[in-house]
Amino acid sequence: MRTLKTHKMRIYIIGVVLLMIFLSCSVPCLAKVYTVGDSSGWSLGVDYSTWTSDKTFAVGDTLVFNYGSSHSVDEVTSSDYGTCNVGNSIASYTSGPTTIALNTTGTHYFVCGVVGHCSGGMKLSVPVTGGGGATPATPGTGTSPITKPAPTPPTSTTPGSVPASSETISPNVAVAFSLVCLMFKFILV
Repeated sequence: MRTLKTHKMRIYIIGVVLLMIFLSCSVPCLAKVYTVGDSSGWSLGVDYSTWTSDKTFAVGDTLVFNYGSSHSVDEVTSSDYGTCNVGNSIASYTSGPTTIALNTTGTHYFVCGVVGHCSGGMKLSVPVTGGGGATPATPGTGTSPITKPAPTPPTSTTPGSVPASSETISPNVAVAFSLVCLMFKFILV
């Protein structure tokens, strides 16, 4: 009798674990980390339109700008992007590498704020689609106010550049995987 009860409990636990795995994987499990310009980084002489042409950016993805002290990253509006104006920057970063999370849909615009660099090609337009119910921030339309977000602090675990674009595991998947491992440990003991 006791073994039948233990067997039913194990089946129940396995069912819960499988349900957790299914639920954690039914949402996007992977966010992409894009190193802007790949190995060339954020610098003069890189065609950023070509760099973005084969990529699909989504809410939750991250951009990493690798650059030295002779450059900056300014997030600007569409009209400022077209004229290379950094006087009204949404956010400005001056020490690389800089990591910026793409938290809203719509096109995000980035330029180098150093005089002449934007007009020399250091400008990046990133169309962001889908994801998590975020709504596009549409500067200048009157439908959503323009606010300066708190700058995302530059992050890096080691000095220097961040490796080429890669995928990272969602924290939800990591937690689910840990719980699955823990459950199996108790089931198999």
